[in-house]
Amino acid sequence: MLKKILKTAVVILTALSLSVPCAVFADDPSREDINAARRALPVSSNSIPGWPQGPETASESAILMEADTGVILYAKNIDVQHYPASTTKIMTCLLAAENSSMDEMVGFSQNAVFGIDRGSSNVGMDVGQYITMEEALYCVMLASANEVAVAVAEHIAGSVEDFALMMNKRAKELGCTNTNFVNPNGLPDEEHLTTAHDLALISRAFNENETLRRIAGTRIYDVVATDTQPDSFTMVNHNKLYPGNSYSYDYTTWGKTGYTNVARETLVTCAEKDGMNLICVVMKAEPPCQYTDTYDLFEYGFQNFVRLNIAEHEKKYDMENSDFFNTDNGIFGNTRSLVSLSGDGYVVIPKTAAFEDLTSEISYEDKNENSLARITYKFGDIYVGETDLLLSESNVKTYVFGETVSEDEVEEVSDNNHGFGGDGIIFVDIHRVLKIAAIAVGGLFLFLLIILFIKNYFFSAQRRRRRIRKKHRRYFSEFDDFDF
Repeated sequence: MLKKILKTAVVILTALSLSVPCAVFADDPSREDINAARRALPVSSNSIPGWPQGPETASESAILMEADTGVILYAKNIDVQHYPASTTKIMTCLLAAENSSMDEMVGFSQNAVFGIDRGSSNVGMDVGQYITMEEALYCVMLASANEVAVAVAEHIAGSVEDFALMMNKRAKELGCTNTNFVNPNGLPDEEHLTTAHDLALISRAFNENETLRRIAGTRIYDVVATDTQPDSFTMVNHNKLYPGNSYSYDYTTWGKTGYTNVARETLVTCAEKDGMNLICVVMKAEPPCQYTDTYDLFEYGFQNFVRLNIAEHEKKYDMENSDFFNTDNGIFGNTRSLVSLSGDGYVVIPKTAAFEDLTSEISYEDKNENSLARITYKFGDIYVGETDLLLSESNVKTYVFGETVSEDEVEEVSDNNHGFGGDGIIFVDIHRVLKIAAIAVGGLFLFLLIILFIKNYFFSAQRRRRRIRKKHRRYFSEFDDFDF
């Protein structure tokens, strides 16, 4: 019983310790000088013509990104490398979710339990204990447990070193260009670096996973004692932006805090409002500016930008209003256009702008696997979204030349042809069509040969008869000169 009480106390004290710097440095004059210097740093997004002016922030680097489109709304030193501290664990949990099931059992080695810095955040796990992967991710995201992050890494890759290789490979796949991870928990290392931009890209992938969003967005979680882990304890999410906390923001969905002496305060938070999912990353801030900056950036994003569906506003690529492959009769029947814009494409633009203000570019190379082309949109020189040009479904009866198609066959063909099929599509047996065409062409060619042969035969016979008659006339004309 005493051990359970002590473990819960360790978790709570660890959570409280992460908020101590906020109280210690909030009124420190030297911190105000640092904050003033950081606020004076240029905001690159404020130099975009026609772009809403963003707030001054006391974080050395900050980014606001729309999660679904990847559009960057606010940018300040977003490609400058910093120590990420515990926001590293966003990548750790992403890899865990992508490479394991939530019911797998995660064991704790000597290295996991005793290989972390003394006094760093933990949940007091012991060597030889086991918890489920889901419980492990709760410990990592809510309590920022360093020993649990190491145990997850060893479970996935066999060692911290091999897991770091996986982290860096996945970072590159996500488009990160200035990231190098060497451990799964973010404890200080001179070579463990990332940027606000890269961290936003990683968080964007994290945000696409429903399980991870649920775990990271949980306020309080109870770990229940089991045969493999005999202690029950409660964890409280460290992020103070959740409703009811000191810097609450009502639209917060999930987040991850980070702090070390060298990294200073680092914070990643996601918020959702009016159909927009915004990711805010602030790095190298002095408390409580990681929260006030995030709050201000979310307000800036939701108040100044709007998310528009491209298919509902685009006119230039609207095939429904053109004659492109539209016919009332003939082989295609009364069909709709064969191409259409994806209904899943969006742009995020300033509320002061109109969709018609955007420029677009179509690419037939940089496209999704199942699309004909990709259309990219820009506001001036700034990327604001994209969509795909797709093969669309028709609305006429389904048949194959010469035979009936069952519903099962329609569904099968539809599944194998990415959007072709279902009710109202024409299926053409191209092999049969080509065979019939070849037979028709061959028959026509044979017919022409016969006609040519007949004409040539009769023409030759006529010429022979003319020669014979001419010869006979010459022969008999010679006898006319003799007198018998």
